[in-house]
Amino acid sequence: MNSITKAAQIRLTRPSPACCRVILDNPPLNLMGAEFVLQFRQILSSLEADRQVKVVVFESAVPDFFLNHSDFLASLKDLTDIPQGPTGLEAWPDILVRLTRAAFVSIAVIRGRATGNGSELLLACDMSFASREKAVLSQWEVGVGLVAGGGPMARLPRLVGRGRALEILLGSDDIRGDLAERYGYVNRSLPDGELDGFVDALANRIASYDSWAIANTKRLVNAASLPPDVEIAAGWDACLTSIARPAAQERIKLLFERGFQKPGDAETRLGFYVGELGR
Repeated sequence: MNSITKAAQIRLTRPSPACCRVILDNPPLNLMGAEFVLQFRQILSSLEADRQVKVVVFESAVPDFFLNHSDFLASLKDLTDIPQGPTGLEAWPDILVRLTRAAFVSIAVIRGRATGNGSELLLACDMSFASREKAVLSQWEVGVGLVAGGGPMARLPRLVGRGRALEILLGSDDIRGDLAERYGYVNRSLPDGELDGFVDALANRIASYDSWAIANTKRLVNAASLPPDVEIAAGWDACLTSIARPAAQERIKLLFERGFQKPGDAETRLGFYVGELGR
């Protein structure tokens, strides 16, 4: 699978030598499949190799969707056939762990839905800032009989505490920007009109500092706060096991019957629809 010949689902721009932006752009729903993962890995490798990069901002070009759940119409084998990454983890968990450990600072700008993979990405970033009016976060997997694969069971309790992590994961409901801020799921929620200006100012401020001091401060914070890789790997293994379960397949089928993976109400109000499946 040669991602270079495929349409770009994720793009890298460089406003300055020290500050880059990664644009998530797979309309209409910003779903994640194998091709997205391959392109993401290619971009991440280029950022890791560039010693000038100090700050990377992740944002979406797709209205109403930061990064959504996996594409359930795509071949799972295409994803699982991607070779393990340098960490020894499978492709998607490897990307997230490498992003967290990178010498540069990663900042997620959350506009629209960050569901499943999108939530996992913002949890792997060093900081995340949400639009008060437009951000919708969720780990929806348990609601359809799945286990999340990108490490939220390992990351969320360290951010928000055990009880709130279980509420987010087991409740499988949509969480708006202000509540996400109060829980510590994101750094801050800001009025949508102020979000870009705030993040740009913070990114440029950090990018003006010495790279050695940035990298070593982040390294020491990581040592005090990150989950071990074995916890991330266990979540991925449980995710793959859960996908094959008849109970999960039946619930996903019901969700498709209600308009899942099509522009419309089922994707816009995914938390509501997931909550109705067992009733």
